[in-house]
Amino acid sequence: MYEAKYYTLIDNNKVRCNLCPHSCILKQKERGKCNVRINISGKLYSENYGKAIGLHSEPIEKKPLYHFYPGKQIYSIGSVGCNFSCQFCQNHHISHPPFPEDIAYADIDYIIKAVSKIRNICGISYTFNEPFVWFEYMFDIAKKAKINNLSNAVVTNGYINPDPLNKLLEVTDGFNVDLKSFDNSFYQKYTGAELKPVQNTLKYIVKKNIHLEIANLIIPGLNDDKNIFKKMIDWINAELGKDIPLHINRYFPGYKMNIEPTPVETIIELRQIALEKLNFVYCGNISSAFGTSDTVCPKCNKTVIKRPGHKTIAENIDDKGNCVFCKYKIAFCC
Repeated sequence: MYEAKYYTLIDNNKVRCNLCPHSCILKQKERGKCNVRINISGKLYSENYGKAIGLHSEPIEKKPLYHFYPGKQIYSIGSVGCNFSCQFCQNHHISHPPFPEDIAYADIDYIIKAVSKIRNICGISYTFNEPFVWFEYMFDIAKKAKINNLSNAVVTNGYINPDPLNKLLEVTDGFNVDLKSFDNSFYQKYTGAELKPVQNTLKYIVKKNIHLEIANLIIPGLNDDKNIFKKMIDWINAELGKDIPLHINRYFPGYKMNIEPTPVETIIELRQIALEKLNFVYCGNISSAFGTSDTVCPKCNKTVIKRPGHKTIAENIDDKGNCVFCKYKIAFCC
């Protein structure tokens, strides 16, 4: 085990974890809500340090990141644990399992060497489960990646305190943050968390000029209210900017939730609402035949990135990520 960062010793060997807004107070041998940080004799330990799973290369668009090195490959790494308790979790087998002791240790130098040998690679993504609950391991990998001229992208629920977030931003180039709803009661009931800290994370990433994209999974009857959705779009426009890419994703039943899949018509309609205030809005988990995956330059209205099927054709952006026709900034490429 690895001693965790961001905790405070209280009395009688209790500790308070300061990594995320849950601020779990833990007695001896008690784990936090994430199930992977444990108090042993007044010290907080990360049980998932070095416990990497799912290591493989894949198109960066699968994260989804459409404006971060478009067309490149990225090396995806996950671990176990999560500080949310989403009833619709798509990766519950790694986010909410009994702690698995049999995951082999993945050496950081080995990971960096493996990534560096992959053709068309841009860097590493920390994904699959919630990366913030393996903060120490993620940070150590990301730090070594930066030294080796590899980028770092974090796919997250955004539930982290300011101090660790600020530290992570020293080595991170891009984020996809899952904004699950713009209704705090949804967060409380279906994720076991709060909306406000996620909003704070989003604003801080933008303030530090780090690349950001947002994902929003639409679940019928739970977070598909058009008025609440419009409030979310207004907030993104006002607080983050109209060029923040938004991915509106179709829900399918899984884990503890058996609601019917989101109608495709709902996803298309919400995209049209979002496009009134945002420049880049995409639909996920639906066919590319609907034409919602291509990137159109908001200045000259020309298609600059095409995404037919599972391909990405980024012929109309230059090596700095600008539209070749009018030089409007489209993507983070360096």
